[in-house]
Amino acid sequence: MNPSTQPGPDNGAHIQGSGLHSNMSGPGPRLMTASTLTGDKVINRSGDTLGELEEIMIDVPRGRVAYAVMSAGGVLGVGQKLFAIPWHALVLDTDRRCFILDAGAERFKDAPGFDKEHWPEQADEQWHRDLHAYYRAPLYWE
Repeated sequence: MNPSTQPGPDNGAHIQGSGLHSNMSGPGPRLMTASTLTGDKVINRSGDTLGELEEIMIDVPRGRVAYAVMSAGGVLGVGQKLFAIPWHALVLDTDRRCFILDAGAERFKDAPGFDKEHWPEQADEQWHRDLHAYYRAPLYWE
C-alpha cells in the first residue's frame, strides 16, 4: 500500500504523507496517543489555518473516536469557539504535522459550535447525525 494515502480503519481519519516526520516516541502514525495529536493545527486544502485540535472525544461503549474538537478564533483563549469535527472528515498529514479538513473558513460561520462552558449532549444521537451530515462524513458507529 502506498504510505501517502493510507485509509483509516473503520471510518477513521485517513493518513497521508511520507511518514518521515512521524513521532518517533511512539508507534505512529497508525497508532498514536491522543495527546500526541492534540495541539496540532487544522488546515484546509488551500493551506489556510482553520483552528487547532483541542480534544479527541471517544465513545467509550463503542470503542471508537466519535469526533475531534477544534478551537478557532478568540485571543489567548478568550472568545474561542469550539467545533466538533467528525473524525472521518479529517486527514492526518504526517509531513506537515497537521490535520487537513476539506472545508473553507466560511463553512464555520454556520457550523455547529459551542463554547467551553456548554458542551453538546453526547447521548443525543440526532446531534451526531446532524454533525456528520454537515461535514458529509459517515456516522462513526456504522
